[in-house]
Amino acid sequence: MAETMMSDASERRALSAELERFNCRVAQPDDPPLFTRQPVSAMKPCHWRSGDLDRLLDKIGAKLKLEAGGQRRTIRLTNPGLPYGTTPTFWASIQYILPGEVATGHRHAATALRYIMQGKGVDTIVEGEQYPINEGDLVLTPSWTWHDHEHKGSEPMIWLDVLDISLVRSLEATFFEASSQPRQPVSNISNRSYREFGSGIMRPMTPSHTGLASPILAYTRDRAQEALQQAAGLEPDPFDDVILEYQNPLTGAPALPTIGTALQMLRPGARCKAHRHTGSVVYYIVRGSGSTTIDGQTFDWDKGDFLALPPWAEHGHCNRSSTSEAVMFQVNDFPVLKALGLYREQAS
Repeated sequence: MAETMMSDASERRALSAELERFNCRVAQPDDPPLFTRQPVSAMKPCHWRSGDLDRLLDKIGAKLKLEAGGQRRTIRLTNPGLPYGTTPTFWASIQYILPGEVATGHRHAATALRYIMQGKGVDTIVEGEQYPINEGDLVLTPSWTWHDHEHKGSEPMIWLDVLDISLVRSLEATFFEASSQPRQPVSNISNRSYREFGSGIMRPMTPSHTGLASPILAYTRDRAQEALQQAAGLEPDPFDDVILEYQNPLTGAPALPTIGTALQMLRPGARCKAHRHTGSVVYYIVRGSGSTTIDGQTFDWDKGDFLALPPWAEHGHCNRSSTSEAVMFQVNDFPVLKALGLYREQAS
């Protein structure tokens, strides 16, 4: 990087050694800029193809063990521009669990979610509430909640894991605890939060839930797809066509305080306008095919692919089919940016 023009550059260099002895420093001509006119991210756009991922998942399923203590069998989606994680704030992984296996209980400070990509027959327990989870369902694991999973089906099951671990690590607030028992006991009302808040249109007059995360722990595919189809009858969003956010029914805020989740539909032939925003995104292609152009580079995607979008990258989506819709599940860090007053969006 070219040196910054400083009229007192030589004096600054001469002072550096003395200042360093006292753990102090002044800006130097060759320092990278502290402020930039717009965000500059080390994260790179990244595309993972389903064919490659399927082959790798078969390999780890055959060779790696699912062990007690919190070690899962996952493929991490790494970003070549970052030292850690998929985006600057979160890490996306793909978990592979075989019939009869138990992913033993643990809890951590990092907030997490699971989006079921393939299969059925697993049930999850989160803080004593037990839910069956199947393809297309979204399951939340709020910060510091006990959770475990057991596969009672007959075929391997695959889901997307997302944790805000990059953000938590950067804040040096990481905590982790393994459970002393493989599975936690189930509460006397095993789906209490869904009974209280699952209608989506009504809630208790005196709700017992407290906390920043949604009281609902499992969002089913059928309810989400129905809502998306209803929204498809409205005017399109110029940048995303049809998009709905999973919400906290108690507050109307995002379902999780640090990770945003949304389901997006590109109707047949849809061509969205390009824009950019602060915050990073990972897309999972639920069905259909299309393309996304990111800062001039076009990525053609199909069902089962993943795509990572860096902060402030110009991007636009299109559906390549004139007859079939495309659906994407989206994970982002918009809730963090908005809570801090740092979210900005700009049309191209």
